[in-house]
Order: sequence, then C-alpha cells, then structure tokens
Amino acid sequence: MLSEISDDEFEQLVEQAIDAIPEAAFAMMDNVIFFIEDEYTPQPGEPENLEILGLYEGVALTERDSDWGIGALPDQITIFKNPTLRACETRDEVIREIGITVMHEVAHHFGIDDEKLHDLGWS
Repeated sequence: MLSEISDDEFEQLVEQAIDAIPEAAFAMMDNVIFFIEDEYTPQPGEPENLEILGLYEGVALTERDSDWGIGALPDQITIFKNPTLRACETRDEVIREIGITVMHEVAHHFGIDDEKLHDLGWS
C-alpha cells in the first residue's frame, strides 16, 4: 500500500478528479455530494473481504420522476482511500484510478450501468 500519500493529498487528488468532470456533465449533475472514507464496510450478504474503490448511492437521473425532489437527500459518491492505495503500486496509478473511479460513480448518477461502463473502459 502506498502509505506516502497523506489524507490531505488523497483529498486533493479526488478534488482534481472531480474538477476533471466535463463541464457539460457537471452542469447536469443534480443533488450530489462526494465523500472520502478510509474503508468500505461490506453489507450483509457481501463477502467480508470485498474491496471496492467507490460507491454511488442515490437515485439515478434516469430513474427520477415527477415525485422525486422535494425533501430528497443528496445522492452520495464515496471514494475509498485504502482500497485505492492497495490496488495501486505507484502515485501515477493512484491518480489514474481515482479519475476512473470518480467518472465511474458519476456515470451511475447518470444511469449508466456497470456493463456499459466496462464496455467504455470506465470500470
């Protein structure tokens, strides 16, 4: 694991990845907040050793209807620091992986599923 990347630097790298979201896409994002957590906690039924780098939780734009909105909690995108660092051997790999993970989770906000993301190279 790349222990030389501090929490502050990891946060800056995530912010850079968010800033790299194309302006047109960013303008269409609605009610989304980003978080950074150290570890993912597997949910009931998931393998205890499950490692994921990011997680989108919310209602995709393609699934929102006229009843969605008022009082809705923001969608959440969480980037997991330690699994990202464990998956990478160099700082450049960390930067690349954060960028892919941010775009992957943002794509879920737009209703793009994992299969399509894999086809596009964003998985």
